[in-house]
Amino acid sequence: MKPHLLRVATGPAQSFSVRRDTIPFFNNKWHYHFEIELIYLEKGTGTQFVGDHISNFNHGDIVLLGSNLPHYWRFDDSQFSGNQSISADITVAHFKENFLGEKFLQLPESKLIKDLLDRARRGVKITGETRNKVAALMHMLLKAESLMRILLLLEILECIAGSNETIYLSSVGFAPSLQQTEKERINTIYEYSIANYMNPITLDEIASVANISPHSFCRYFKTHTGKTYSSFLIDFKVGVACRLLIENKLSIQQICFESGFNNFANFYKAFKKITGKTPLVYQNDYIRTDRMANR
Repeated sequence: MKPHLLRVATGPAQSFSVRRDTIPFFNNKWHYHFEIELIYLEKGTGTQFVGDHISNFNHGDIVLLGSNLPHYWRFDDSQFSGNQSISADITVAHFKENFLGEKFLQLPESKLIKDLLDRARRGVKITGETRNKVAALMHMLLKAESLMRILLLLEILECIAGSNETIYLSSVGFAPSLQQTEKERINTIYEYSIANYMNPITLDEIASVANISPHSFCRYFKTHTGKTYSSFLIDFKVGVACRLLIENKLSIQQICFESGFNNFANFYKAFKKITGKTPLVYQNDYIRTDRMANR
């Protein structure tokens, strides 16, 4: 992808930034930055784009993103309603690999952390008990001052580095191209697709949006994203379906059409291919897991 370069500011008395956001990122776009990002989505739901990975994010998710890894957090429309019960609550830290000096990661004691930051170039989701520990530490990090900020960040990284409760997000073959020239065109394709996924989007239509000939569009999109446009669109629709299944407010037949599929057979086939489960099994597995987690 060719995303937008975001400049991350730190205070004059700080070596890295930590902030809390209680509203969704309404100005967020497909972007990257030199800083590593650790984000705790304590409250918030939507779709995450990390490299060539597309999936839902949910309340409580924690993700570590390596330097220059393109990403985009698209919050569900309900997050913008002003309803306090569904508002966002995000803690995010940005830090450079060398924020402790050029030699720190070369120390033998830093090997686990160095390896973690290398792995984070694909995006890493933290799960299980490790997620709970990191969430608690991030609450502390947000309030910490002086040297305690650095100690807590190192403790968080050490906790993740020594855990096997992590999941890669982007594929091993993803190699982002960081030229600036095409960022607006990719943004436009993404935004139009997300806004219109419930209606059939023809090749002529999306090519016109991108200001490219239909003959050239397919090759262009594959070159810049690593996926065909139809694959991207199906992945996104299945992600929408997963969200609706988790919410458990509509029948599976209704979800089929609400997620932009025009018939149930296509929906069923695409959903099982991408998730490895039928829609009903996916929903039941989530409900069962959720009940166990809240006992």
